[in-house]
Amino acid sequence: MRVRSSISPVADRPLPQPTPASRAFWESGADGRLRVQRCGDCGAYTHPPLPRCRVCRSSVAESVAVSGRAVVVGFTINHQQWLPGFRPPYVVAIVALEEDDGARLTTNIVNCEPADVRIGQAVRVVFEKHEDVCLPLFEPDPDRAGNFPVPGPRELGPAAPAAWEKFESRVALTGVGQSRVGRRLLVDPLELTVQACLAAVEDAGLDLDEIDGLSTYPGRVGSPGMFEGGIAPLTEALQLRPVWINGAGDTPGQSGAIVAGMLAVASGLCRHVLCYRTVWESSHAALVRQGQWDDPAGRATGMLEYRAPFGAVSAANWIAMQASHYFHRYGGDRTTLGAIAVTERANAGRNPEAVYRDPLTMDDYLAARPISTPFGLYDCDVPVDGAVAVVVSAIETVPDRPSPAVLVDAVGTQILERLSWDQDTLTHEPQTQGPARHLWRRSSLRPDDVDLALLYDGFTFNALSWIEALGFCERGGARDFIDGGRGIALDGGHLPLNPHGGQLSAGRLHGFGFVREAMLQLRGEAAGRQVPGARVAVVSTGGGAPGGALLLRTA
Repeated sequence: MRVRSSISPVADRPLPQPTPASRAFWESGADGRLRVQRCGDCGAYTHPPLPRCRVCRSSVAESVAVSGRAVVVGFTINHQQWLPGFRPPYVVAIVALEEDDGARLTTNIVNCEPADVRIGQAVRVVFEKHEDVCLPLFEPDPDRAGNFPVPGPRELGPAAPAAWEKFESRVALTGVGQSRVGRRLLVDPLELTVQACLAAVEDAGLDLDEIDGLSTYPGRVGSPGMFEGGIAPLTEALQLRPVWINGAGDTPGQSGAIVAGMLAVASGLCRHVLCYRTVWESSHAALVRQGQWDDPAGRATGMLEYRAPFGAVSAANWIAMQASHYFHRYGGDRTTLGAIAVTERANAGRNPEAVYRDPLTMDDYLAARPISTPFGLYDCDVPVDGAVAVVVSAIETVPDRPSPAVLVDAVGTQILERLSWDQDTLTHEPQTQGPARHLWRRSSLRPDDVDLALLYDGFTFNALSWIEALGFCERGGARDFIDGGRGIALDGGHLPLNPHGGQLSAGRLHGFGFVREAMLQLRGEAAGRQVPGARVAVVSTGGGAPGGALLLRTA
């Protein structure tokens, strides 16, 4: 193992902010040895460090030197410049340590051509020293040729049993509204929130004074461009006086804000909860580029502590590594993902609200510039400015509502996988399998009963992951199920997917747009793209850890 003291010629890296728990890891390379937390009782290795062993929950742990040998279990060649001083292309990879393949590092593969990196490749650690930290990078190991085994999918435990009485039966979705939506609107995000909320309340046939609960995602703390400020700004803007409020990012997907509202209504605390989600990513990015929004750089903290130093600052990088592992294990190629992008663009052509409506061919898809392999431009959803609001009402109020109510047959919220991008699920988007199993455990309906699917598609691979997790086909069977787009087509497909165009073409309304489209479809109001006779729709949200699912039906 070598210590490299100079900055890599391709990277002016963001540095991690060591914490009391992580300092030993970041400083360990000073002597050329990689150190990782090991349990003193069962011997399992854990990364990032945790206060209890991930296997036996023992509190006896120490930071120990390891061999520095590992195997590549997922990787992506990043072509997009996310950071000013970190020039592409470069390889971001997940490597599993030789001592314990359940302990993995997100890192860079260096000292080789990006095209030469492969899953199953043996690598060894090299260090790059910056100030007070030593970053563990990996290079091909000349002493270990050939392909090495990689961890298979972990068997998950059973989903939690359904309660004797489902809370879902006590509520209904009675109103939905959407603001103006577009690219770089340069409109106050709170104005967008107000537009959507007023439209939803009117759709439900209510007065603002009848709204006694508010629920939003992610609340008053979030990335710039990804929220309107939480609960307080809306209560001020509309002079609301709720008896219950909720604003949080730790929910089962963005739709977790709706589930929270359902629980408040089902418990009798509220009768009508207004749930909303606002984004203005497109305008925020424009303001940053124009120098009108100060976005100071700092040390990487939180979830980015172990990713940003390696240039993995986008979910495109994180999910692309799962996609690479999927194709390695199950076969297939980008045309499977391309069929999702092309199909959704065709759907968007029938939706006058969609941001991108021009036809897209498979040739267009394959010729588009790469972002983070296997993802190209059209694998990625479209940042927009906009807001969506939904009213959750007590079931006994449904006869008084002017629009057809949409019932919630079941929710899927359970966590069965680790809440991690690199330490557990490699074959699919993390946090799809738990909510999917939980959903069906709470319902007498089955996948064959579903008329259409509104599946989260921050990237094409997200939608593929949900198709398999929800049981519409076997694991690894999405290529045949999608069938070049025929299986998910609006006209004649087994499972019409995202009839409005999804986030890939209609715009990233971050989960709530899927709920709105499901409601319109079930109410028979999706003009130009209506799925005939739609009675049951499944909705998934999340885009990673954690995720959630809803099973909606007509009254």
